[in-house]
Amino acid sequence: MSTITSQFLDRPIFSILSEIAHQKGVRAFVIGGYVRDCFLGRECKDIDVVVEGSGIDFATAVGERLHRKVTVFKNFGTAMLRYGQDELEFVGARKESYRRDSRKPIVENGTLEDDQLRRDFTINAMAFSLQKEDFGALVDPFGGIKDLAAGLIRTPLDPDTTYSDDPLRMLRAVRFATKLSTDKLQFRIVDESIESMNRIADRLNILSKERITDELNKMLVTQKPAMAFELMDRCGLLPYILPELSALKGVETVDGRGHKDNFQHTLTVLENIKESDKLLWLRWAALLHDIGKAASKRFDPAIGWTFHGHEVVGARQVPKIFNRLKLPVDEGKYVTKLVRLHLRPIALVDSEVTDSAVRRLLFDAGDDIDDLMQLCSADITSKNEAKVARLKANFELVKAKLVEVEAKDAVRNFKNPITGEYVMSVYGIEPCREIGLLKEMVKEAILDGEIGNNFEEADVYMRKRAPELGLDAK
Repeated sequence: MSTITSQFLDRPIFSILSEIAHQKGVRAFVIGGYVRDCFLGRECKDIDVVVEGSGIDFATAVGERLHRKVTVFKNFGTAMLRYGQDELEFVGARKESYRRDSRKPIVENGTLEDDQLRRDFTINAMAFSLQKEDFGALVDPFGGIKDLAAGLIRTPLDPDTTYSDDPLRMLRAVRFATKLSTDKLQFRIVDESIESMNRIADRLNILSKERITDELNKMLVTQKPAMAFELMDRCGLLPYILPELSALKGVETVDGRGHKDNFQHTLTVLENIKESDKLLWLRWAALLHDIGKAASKRFDPAIGWTFHGHEVVGARQVPKIFNRLKLPVDEGKYVTKLVRLHLRPIALVDSEVTDSAVRRLLFDAGDDIDDLMQLCSADITSKNEAKVARLKANFELVKAKLVEVEAKDAVRNFKNPITGEYVMSVYGIEPCREIGLLKEMVKEAILDGEIGNNFEEADVYMRKRAPELGLDAK
């Protein structure tokens, strides 16, 4: 075995691990993602160590040497500790077998070879030896280094076995292909794996929603998130994950008139979202922004295909999707808002931009206005480059108008100058329906520009309209 990789183990921690393995008389190896990322030139601070013996005992010895706290997970037979910027996880080498109706394995102690056989992909099964006699040697029984150079996602065992044992590996294949792809080297899932996934995609049903969601979220923050959903579609996984998105696929034609492929359009919009403090959730909004089109699609002989109200239909679907996938409620409200409002700025582009319309947009979007504008800009897609250029130029005018109106009227986080308590004190009444109606009149007047967003003008307006509701100042 040639020692060809010792340059990847020049951090002091690896010499310490080697010494402790020698002292304890056990074989230890660095395995998985750290090894893979070394060859790819990617930074990796997560170091997995597999020990032919007790991973917990080995971790305890390392913790004592480094004077670091060791966190033990007895149920999983693992332990972890932090050292500098690195997070080290220790596990005993093991072999696994699975029952058909469960993804929880039957685990037995094993050798490094057994442990490599249970790994998901060849590129994640490579190991560096920590033994003094061959420190840094690459242990690569499945040709992971060749697959890495060729950009291949391949399973060590027959793919039906690997994916059926733990169906999450199907989503991990998609994620790794997406995450590791660069402009110089695009990773691809080998054909036999794609065929296997299409055969056994229904195995995804045994997974918890939390595990599925964790993979989706990781895909959505990669540099090429659209690639992940194209792969899930090609592998037959998408209908089991997001059937609403899968329903957008295809183009229907009537009397020679067709509509655009809303699935491909969605992926283009998703890819157009580049940055945000809420990048993950803004990309969820991009992914779901047209989700209501499948249900709202109609053909009108006079004008062709329409999707009237799809933003409303989609906004109703978002909470159901988030609930099904066990996604957080508050972020679901954010995504729902953006889906519901995503046509509003575009409507301003196509019509005269009035202060009133801008005020209402600012009022409805609140602090999420910047993300909404990015989503709407990303939604401007067409094969007609001149049309896109014209719409984007007009869109810049809308953005400028937003800045102007916000500076003047401060309605982004609108608070009604007239409170319910003030109305009750002026008119000597108890809580009642009329109070809400009067406050609504004031709000509408401010948003329409009839009065300024200040207490003085709002008070005069309130007193003017109150008699219409049978209210007289005491």
